[in-house]
Amino acid sequence: MYALAIDLGTTTLAASLIDCSSGERMAISGALNPQRRFGADVISRLEAAVNSAPLQQEMSALIRTELRRIGQDLCDSTGIAWGDVRQVAIAGNPAMQHILMGIALNSLAFPPYRPLYTNGTHLKAADFEWDGNADVYIFPMPGGFVGGDTVAFIYGAEPGEATLCLDMGTNGEIALIAGESIWATSAAAGPAFEGGNLSCGMAALQGAISSVRIEGERLKLQVIGNGQPYGICGSAAIEAITELLRCDILEAGGRLRNSGEIDSNLAARVIELQGANVFVLYRDSERMIVLTQDDIRQIQLAKAALRAGIDVLAERSRIQCNALKEVILTGSFGAVLQSEWLKTIGIFDESMIQTTRFTPEGALAGVEKALAGRDSFDAVEDLAHRFRVVPLSGTPLFETLFIRHIDFPHN
Repeated sequence: MYALAIDLGTTTLAASLIDCSSGERMAISGALNPQRRFGADVISRLEAAVNSAPLQQEMSALIRTELRRIGQDLCDSTGIAWGDVRQVAIAGNPAMQHILMGIALNSLAFPPYRPLYTNGTHLKAADFEWDGNADVYIFPMPGGFVGGDTVAFIYGAEPGEATLCLDMGTNGEIALIAGESIWATSAAAGPAFEGGNLSCGMAALQGAISSVRIEGERLKLQVIGNGQPYGICGSAAIEAITELLRCDILEAGGRLRNSGEIDSNLAARVIELQGANVFVLYRDSERMIVLTQDDIRQIQLAKAALRAGIDVLAERSRIQCNALKEVILTGSFGAVLQSEWLKTIGIFDESMIQTTRFTPEGALAGVEKALAGRDSFDAVEDLAHRFRVVPLSGTPLFETLFIRHIDFPHN
């Protein structure tokens, strides 16, 4: 029997076809979420959907069609008939899962900000207007902004005691394991870590700058596919900021220095564009790829939200960051994200980078594991019941910590 595993992200989609008898991954594919034209983040899409039933229906139809297309492409690439796919499992944040299922959003968009269902949902392909007779399982949603993707990530990663799990996506899901409890929250990081909301940002696809290094007074770029760059992915934007901080081109407060303040040939890369400084990463006769002052601010806001969320969970669980035994990191930001960069921009402490491991495709790997388990997803449901969701919105401690972590650490 074959199964389709799906990570339903706000910005990016990931899917794989697996052989359930062996657990082997047959093929994997990804795409941008077609709903992004309704807003780059969850809040924007919720607002659009609750204010217009036709818009919600359109958003539902868009994502269902795209997931079916990805599934067919995976089948075509492996020579497997779509009719032989007997099980589909999908994990996303609560908003994405609600919109996919076409269910009411009011309880999610307004207080008390809770999902319509907390347990997993068993449906059929026909419920999504897909052909075939596959069973479809939608992962549990423990809270309003902690959804199936977080459950899948934790399920696949199998974290031990005093472990911090961090998914650096648009929603910024954070979980901390303390005994039988899984303290979890979601920080509205925005899409910057995935390349969204950046002036020249793009997903980690062919043509994206995937690495930015400064060696001496020269800039060295790596591009996915080794061709001409068309934009920059999230991990490279973070690396670029760490390099600019290291070279004192970027101040701790987030200000790009003027070219006259930079005592190296790199000064020529700082120019004024539309009244603000930008750092030129690449330029040819057709395009210019830059990191703007606003791009840096987007990264600052995202990293402050994540770090503040981590600190809130540390306070609730009574496990301080310097007592963490392990940190597990995942996300769709690019091919690699070094923990040292996260220390430089102010998300991790020194103690955290020593225990960090990166798990690519964290949520997708968890969905695949659940499909291979063949226990009707009972283990997933049991795990979801251990979650204790901590809302951040309106929490004075979070707001205080957020302001504290806006600046980059001083070198």
